[in-house]
Amino acid sequence: MGKSFWRQKRVLITGANGFVGSWLCKRLLDEGASVVAVIRDHIPGANFYRLGLEGRVDIVSGGVEDFVLLSRTVAEYEVESCFHLAAQAVIGVANHSPLSTFEANIRGTWNLLESLRLGKGVRAVVIASSDKAYGSHEKLPYTEDTPLQPLYPYDTSKACADLIARSFFYTFGLHVAVTRFANIYGGGDLNFSRIIPGTIRSVLQGYDPIIRSDGTPERDFIHVDDVVDLYLEIGRRLPADGVSGSVFNGGHNRPVKVLDLVKRIIALSGKKGVRPDIQGKNAGHGEIDRQWLDATKAKKVLGWEPKIALEQGLARTIEWYREALAEDSFK
Repeated sequence: MGKSFWRQKRVLITGANGFVGSWLCKRLLDEGASVVAVIRDHIPGANFYRLGLEGRVDIVSGGVEDFVLLSRTVAEYEVESCFHLAAQAVIGVANHSPLSTFEANIRGTWNLLESLRLGKGVRAVVIASSDKAYGSHEKLPYTEDTPLQPLYPYDTSKACADLIARSFFYTFGLHVAVTRFANIYGGGDLNFSRIIPGTIRSVLQGYDPIIRSDGTPERDFIHVDDVVDLYLEIGRRLPADGVSGSVFNGGHNRPVKVLDLVKRIIALSGKKGVRPDIQGKNAGHGEIDRQWLDATKAKKVLGWEPKIALEQGLARTIEWYREALAEDSFK
């Protein structure tokens, strides 16, 4: 095999100790990149530390709300590429604390973009938006041309960051691309309010998994390894025409009902005597009832499409949590 594109590249990752950030960080390190990780909080048991990444990266302690910190980091580490994953990503937290969510997700994004704009030698910036930025639509799946019409704090924060990011390309020529992914899952996600890690933990511990809705909401689910593949492909292609200033959806375009998802997890786990606890609440309070994505553009422009089918990905994910529970990594 030829030399990796990322070998000796200087890469900044915000939110590097998060669920997706940790896997992206590992891949970049394994491909020879020099990684600078902006980390606000030390989270015991986080996948970043399970993978032993803290000894392989340069860690900058602080939040993306700190413009001076970001500017210093970009300049001193001579950043060439950046993946911006830092965010307050829990919908419930956003509903209870919208200001801190806006500070992290909106101010944090413009602070980072401005620090990169003022930096020298920055060739690629990938910004993590979300399918939630689209809001609720009758016509599905979402394409990249679907209007952004968010109604709730988290969704709005991601839409704002999304629009601000692209404005830095069109106004200043900063080579930015934006991703909007479906629901991302895989080992290492410690946010147990999410349906997949929450269900897996409950089932493996012998408890009935809770479904807050009536089980009918539909979502598209994508494994974190496929997500990392798309991030790296976009980072490689920037600043090419058709990539800079663009948005790319990432998903399977295969909606799955929440109840069917939970039943699959139970079956794959091999656990007997557990069943879904369907609480039957409406999807309101910031939850969108039906969402899935058309990723045709990513396939056409980048040659990317997800490789990991849901059944395969769930099996991998269950095994990750089974091992972590056996090691008493979390409760």
